[in-house]
Amino acid sequence: MTEDTTASGRLSPKVLAAARSVGAVLATDGRGAVTHWSAGAQALWGWSRQEAIGLELADLYTADGVARHKDGHTFDAPTQITALTVEDQRVGFLVTADDGAEEQAPDNALMSSLFDQFPLALSITDGEARVLRHNEAMCRLTGLSEEDVRGRLTTEAVPGVVTAEDARRVRRVAATGEPETTERFVKLPGETKAHAWAADFFPLRDSDGRVRAVGCAAYDYSQQYGSRERLALMSEARTRIGASLDVTGTAQEVVKVAVPRFADAVSIHLCEVIFHGDLPAPVLSGPVALRRADPPPDQAGGKPAASVEAVDPESSRVARCLAADRAELLRVGASEIDHWFGDTSGPAADLSRDESHSLIAVPIRARGLTLGLALFLRYASAGEPFSADDLTVTEDLIARAAICLDNARQFTREHGIAEALQRTLLPHGSTSHSAVETTARYLPAGPGAEVGGDWFDVIPLPGARVGLVVGDVVGHGITASAAMGQLRTAVRTLADIELPPDELLTHLDDVVTHATNETCTDELPGAVGATCLYVVYDPVAGVCSMAAAGHPPPVLVRPGGKAEVVDLAVGPPLGLGSLPFEATEVAVPDGSVLALFTDGLMESRDQDVDARLDELKAVLGRPSASLESMCDAVLDTLHSCSTSDDVALLMARTRGLDNGQVAEWELNSDPAVVAGTRRQVDDQLSAWGLEEATFTTELVVSELVTNAIRYGSGPIRLRLVKDRSLICEVSDGSTTAPHLRRARLHDEGGRGLFLVARLTERWGTRYTPTGKIIWAEQALGARERAWE
Repeated sequence: MTEDTTASGRLSPKVLAAARSVGAVLATDGRGAVTHWSAGAQALWGWSRQEAIGLELADLYTADGVARHKDGHTFDAPTQITALTVEDQRVGFLVTADDGAEEQAPDNALMSSLFDQFPLALSITDGEARVLRHNEAMCRLTGLSEEDVRGRLTTEAVPGVVTAEDARRVRRVAATGEPETTERFVKLPGETKAHAWAADFFPLRDSDGRVRAVGCAAYDYSQQYGSRERLALMSEARTRIGASLDVTGTAQEVVKVAVPRFADAVSIHLCEVIFHGDLPAPVLSGPVALRRADPPPDQAGGKPAASVEAVDPESSRVARCLAADRAELLRVGASEIDHWFGDTSGPAADLSRDESHSLIAVPIRARGLTLGLALFLRYASAGEPFSADDLTVTEDLIARAAICLDNARQFTREHGIAEALQRTLLPHGSTSHSAVETTARYLPAGPGAEVGGDWFDVIPLPGARVGLVVGDVVGHGITASAAMGQLRTAVRTLADIELPPDELLTHLDDVVTHATNETCTDELPGAVGATCLYVVYDPVAGVCSMAAAGHPPPVLVRPGGKAEVVDLAVGPPLGLGSLPFEATEVAVPDGSVLALFTDGLMESRDQDVDARLDELKAVLGRPSASLESMCDAVLDTLHSCSTSDDVALLMARTRGLDNGQVAEWELNSDPAVVAGTRRQVDDQLSAWGLEEATFTTELVVSELVTNAIRYGSGPIRLRLVKDRSLICEVSDGSTTAPHLRRARLHDEGGRGLFLVARLTERWGTRYTPTGKIIWAEQALGARERAWE
């Protein structure tokens, strides 16, 4: 019996396997009847297996030996017939026919060559992640031959976190039959540098659809990865750089965008004048004062150490880039890195002193001027050096950053101008006044925010009274500061004519409204919607009269009592002209504290206004050594440096006048009372020790009382107030105001008020709900002035 058949005459598995690799296979018995029929034979002749069993060879071939199809047509199919024998006795024939498929499909040797020589790294593993095959490219990457890894788990062949994750992925693909794709940036054993790799894991199925193994194809996509990362870098730069309107903050944003995804370290050096809002010279010649805009922390204090260095553009290759118009790709040593980066506590501390490192130097240019220099560094031991493509990326990145840095420079300049204007227009220091002790604070908005229009003022008024004002102009910057200054001037002007708070706000509202309606001029830009709180304290009566235009009411702390918000009817903001303003009078004992503030003090992301007011009242209610310490306590508790609005805080402690400083008489409407009144005034001045003021005071009292009797109506009252000046007030029930005029040569009258104006420091008229008050003040301690 030959080795092609078994004892029973059946084909051996070895023969069948060899025959199947050829194409169409069939077997016959000794008479030529078909006993075995392969799928290839069915495809070649068209007979199914059931139909073919029992056919004669004569049914499959013509008499000339040409293959004949089931439908009758003939075709060329080279045939080989082998006799099958058992103990030298023929038992059948093995017929193999070649359909020419080998001319179109490669044989196993070509398939093997394709697998081995394919340029991508290929591997085949079983369902448990044991290696079955590696092609040559995969062997180069792993640094191991196929014989070294065949039959071993991938985690044993190439240990590591990435390999362990791949092994889990292989098992998932084998279990689910679903392909998976992964990307990673890793250094493989067969590589000198880390690369970006993409790997596809896919199931390998048999003819029945069962997963028999898992294939893996890995390919280096570093170039595509680099392009994608550069695009992502620029996209992130457009959104992150420029969010801060601060020069240092903008430079730090550039560093955060570039490190570590693009560079291992970044250092930005700007001309010193940039930090003050100025522009550098058109041509940088000679030593240039540079300051690092992203200074490393000072090791001692933990704060950025910003030192200024004079750099000659011709002193080194890096410095020469200051005058260049393009980015430069350089190789630098550790000494240059120490000079320009200086942070020896960071990654640079362990860099090799013998290797050269990759550096890109980019001049920062805006408005045709060089603002400074940006340096991007990659350490030799960390990754690939910069390429020519990276030069383009850095130029685009710094071009974007240069615009943002110039914007920050302009903001710094305008912010400085606005803040200087704001502080110039506000009162300086504490105001000295006999009726109140005051202290105030103005705090601009936090970093990156423009100066607002918050303001305050303390206005001395006749009759020992004092006006307290706080206001807030809509908007920020120079416009808001200018509008604030004009509003403050308008309030002082209106206060000088002694308008009560509600009337003052009404006139101020008219000023803003009329200025807004002017089409040719804009006298009060930004003043529409401004708020104002005006308080008048009268130390003689111990009363505060106040009115508000869209402004928070003040907080009053009475001696020994709790702090409370004054119940004040708040009118609309200025410039709307919709509703009238109402004044409120509040009794204020001596030693009370009034706190006037702008809404910036009430702003908080974590608390509502009511909670902030409760906190303010709690702080003001605590015992305090001085008004200054109370003011500081309020700001320490409620003010945050990150607030986006300005804060103005004005605090006043009242000082009432005692009865010994005030003398008052009610007079009849009879000219005869003038002489007696002069005597009473003389006696009072003697009691106060002001005998030297007797002559002037007699003339003033005579003139004012006589005018009230002659031109006014009852009741008539005379009041003397001894304060820092001697104040004489005559009130009557008429609203007719006297006018100062120069009398002509033959006029009998008209000289009285002229004498009053010459003999006193100042005089004026103040209207009351029941009439008017004519007052005059004369300085104490000065000799009577001789008049010509």
